[in-house]
Amino acid sequence: MSSAAARELRPVEDEVLREVERFLYWEARLLDERRFHDWLELFSDDAHYWMPVRRERSLSAGTAEFADESGLAFFDEDKESLRSRVQRLDTGMAWAEEPPSRTRHLVTNIEVFQGDSPSQVLVFANFQVYRTRLETKQDFFLGSREDTLRKESGSWKIARRKILIDQTVLSADNLSIFF
Repeated sequence: MSSAAARELRPVEDEVLREVERFLYWEARLLDERRFHDWLELFSDDAHYWMPVRRERSLSAGTAEFADESGLAFFDEDKESLRSRVQRLDTGMAWAEEPPSRTRHLVTNIEVFQGDSPSQVLVFANFQVYRTRLETKQDFFLGSREDTLRKESGSWKIARRKILIDQTVLSADNLSIFF
């Protein structure tokens, strides 16, 4: 766990848990249906979308398993850079997605805790993303996510997403999909 481990986490009420679960399932469907513009609307304007690099480490070495925010990352983006990626997909000039990948996002083990304010929650979840492209390309991505969701104008928005991939070395040709 990240900074949340430093403080006691309080689970949210069941009603909020169900709201967040529905939100995450909706997000997965938007991604799988390639509705990326709709997906972008799920992010707050100040969003941070981050996938740090995982390192192999010895348990006795005392080295952090994941790079910190100043270290290497597969993704380190804000809403504007995500928007640029989505707009590029619209052009047909994104060779890594021509023809487009087909994905299936599975989200599970969802835990929701009260955040720093009444309108904010911390979400821990596991994911599996399956991607297939062309006739023979297949990739599986497994890991966990740490999200901060914020209620804005009555709707949940992703304010922060930290993607912790299980693989140390990725065998995929590219990372042109969203998690």
